Amino acid sequence: MTSRKQDKQSFEPGIVPAPGGLLDWRDSRHFDSRQDRPCTVCLQPTPMRAHSGEAVHKVCAEAWIAANPVEARLGRFANDLQVKRRHDGVHA
Repeated sequence: MTSRKQDKQSFEPGIVPAPGGLLDWRDSRHFDSRQDRPCTVCLQPTPMRAHSGEAVHKVCAEAWIAANPVEARLGRFANDLQVKRRHDGVHA
């Protein structure tokens, strides 16, 4: 069993989508079921969180990336880190 601290450390962002692209936030840690906070983009309440813990609607983060493509490359909002799957040609 992993500790909460180790779990937080493994929650790393992946690549930033291209402007107009969609964020892949499948990990449940993007959702805070305990508390809504104001979105840093639109100021409306949201349970969604970026990798940094910043409260933001996914659609607002995608719109921000489209409106700020140069700054977006710094990784404020990014996709979930994808685990590479091994394809060895063996199928079950």
